Amino acid sequence: MTRTLSRSYRRVAAAVDAVCAVAADSDATTLDEVVLAIGRERGRDIEITSARLGPGVCGQRRRYPERDVIVLAETLPGRDHTLAHELGHIVFAHEGAPAEEVTLAASDDLIAYMLSQRAHEIVEDGADEHAEWEAETFAAMLMTRLRVFTNRGAGVSVLRFDEALG
Repeated sequence: MTRTLSRSYRRVAAAVDAVCAVAADSDATTLDEVVLAIGRERGRDIEITSARLGPGVCGQRRRYPERDVIVLAETLPGRDHTLAHELGHIVFAHEGAPAEEVTLAASDDLIAYMLSQRAHEIVEDGADEHAEWEAETFAAMLMTRLRVFTNRGAGVSVLRFDEALG
């Protein structure tokens, strides 16, 4: 029996609130600092790096036994949004294959072929689509929140003020 997952903006907003609370407690004012603060809070480091990724791939979350790694494409125009999206996958503990299972040596041609086959699949509203929606919505909400408090002055003080107001 296939389970259809419901999309909840409230769940995503609560996750963004929790991330912003950790950011405020850690005096994290940039997205990179927020990611590192979340890693410390979880007791599981999150490393941010860049690499040459396959065609059409902007970022990846790689899960290792002792840490998580967010890999961003080297020529990425929207770095922060992609970083926030991959952080969303970590925050929501979305399923993903362990890194050693997905980092097999493959030629660029094989990767392009695999991606093109995936693009033609019809994916129902299952776990993959739900996870991508959640991560994308999380990224949009988090980036909006970070922009607001960065533009209003000292990030941490604005976060604390916003928390006090609810």
